[in-house]
Amino acid sequence: MSVQPIRLFGDPVLTTPAEEVTTFDKELRVLVKDLTETMLDAPGAGLAAPQIGVSAEEQDGDEGCLSFPGLAFPTPRHMRVVASGFNMHGDPVTIEGAELMARCIQHEVDHLDGILFIDRMSPEQRKLAMKAIREAQWSGLAEPLVKVSPHPTRGLAV
Repeated sequence: MSVQPIRLFGDPVLTTPAEEVTTFDKELRVLVKDLTETMLDAPGAGLAAPQIGVSAEEQDGDEGCLSFPGLAFPTPRHMRVVASGFNMHGDPVTIEGAELMARCIQHEVDHLDGILFIDRMSPEQRKLAMKAIREAQWSGLAEPLVKVSPHPTRGLAV
């Protein structure tokens, strides 16, 4: 727990709606203690999370992909995610993730939807990424051999 710097007028975080709290975990309890210590140090009578910069809805960082060997590019992603689906036995599952885990979940779900991480980049960053892809040693190699799945695909695949 520690006193945090208070954001001042002009900081866009002050005019950005905060995310709804849905996870009541240790991380939230630490935030509440930080808010309390910062408010008492100020001194003040109240303090909201955005006033100390806690409302980041997105993260930015390098992301790579096994389908793009040796390359990584800045790719925006949500800071926290929840994904629902089914395991290999057909049982419903829900997975939650923050930061790196959230990035991984979004990346893999995008693959299931036919979306590549380069599709998430800004036009300028995508242009730089495409240049690097064209210059990559593996670029332009023959199309991979596609194997037919031995599992029932219910008409969704070859």
